[in-house]
Amino acid sequence: MLSSPNEDRAVRVTPRQERGALILTVTGDLDIDSVTPLGTALTAARDSGTGPVVVDLSGVGFADSTTVNVLLQAHTALGDRLRLAAPSPFMRRLIGMIGLDSALPVLPGVDEAIDAVLPS
Repeated sequence: MLSSPNEDRAVRVTPRQERGALILTVTGDLDIDSVTPLGTALTAARDSGTGPVVVDLSGVGFADSTTVNVLLQAHTALGDRLRLAAPSPFMRRLIGMIGLDSALPVLPGVDEAIDAVLPS
């Protein structure tokens, strides 16, 4: 499990393998000071395996533009392997407000993200 050096922010990125996919469960508030564990996990995912990389956003209470940038950079590196899943209410609002779902696949749950067949 990767965690932020600033423990009071309670950011966690917990990786697990499930049905050929790498699931990264993210919890906490993500901003410029705390997004590093997510970026590190996504960089590691690029170099390991060929299956889907699912970012479970159900436990994210806040995210800023730095987080969006990390996700877009990961999409550049991972392509269609990257899927966002189960966005928290805050993340749903953010994704909708900035149109992130037009650049990245956003699915309602982890199972749907693992099973999704995305257009190439």
